[in-house]
Amino acid sequence: MHDKRKTTRGLIAATLLAGLASAAQAHTGHGTSSLFEGLAHPFGLDHLLAMVAVGVWSVSALPAGKAWWGPATFLLALVASAALGTLGLGLPYLEHGVALSVVLFGLMLVLARRPLPAALGLGLVAAAASLHGLAHGAEAPAGGFAGYAAGFLLTTAALHTGGVLAGLGLRRWLAQRSAWALGGLGTALGAAGIHLFGQLAA
Repeated sequence: MHDKRKTTRGLIAATLLAGLASAAQAHTGHGTSSLFEGLAHPFGLDHLLAMVAVGVWSVSALPAGKAWWGPATFLLALVASAALGTLGLGLPYLEHGVALSVVLFGLMLVLARRPLPAALGLGLVAAAASLHGLAHGAEAPAGGFAGYAAGFLLTTAALHTGGVLAGLGLRRWLAQRSAWALGGLGTALGAAGIHLFGQLAA
């Protein structure tokens, strides 16, 4: 019992530390002109936390064997909205929306044991992905978008995979306490999103 609690606390702490290690904003202060810069881009705090959360939520809330739906939905919406972003489409307060998407995913994790209908959950995933995609697309170079986009898509997929593996680990190793762990992770994620939003609003 004690070991399980210790493991849960360790997982939450590791998530927070990973976020803090990437404390720079995801959409400022970086290059956007190469495959390598695209690969590095998603390690900003807002994108990193959102990607991992999508993977964890997909394992925890979607039907058995359908965990891939969440990452696939996010990636498709990300690509489509990034393409629109390169054409000049944008939204007011887009960065604020990206930060709030982290809060949204935190709430979805808190509620994962009483999940939303799959269609609604995936719709929220797609909406959040669209905000991230528009932000990516708005930064893309006039030429060479393909290399940059391929980079951030590859890293995004890798982060989704990490989230899926984390979700499977929670379910396997914590069993009955996985709901408590999801609640803790969701709360921490929501707090991180509110902090990001507060930085933008300051």
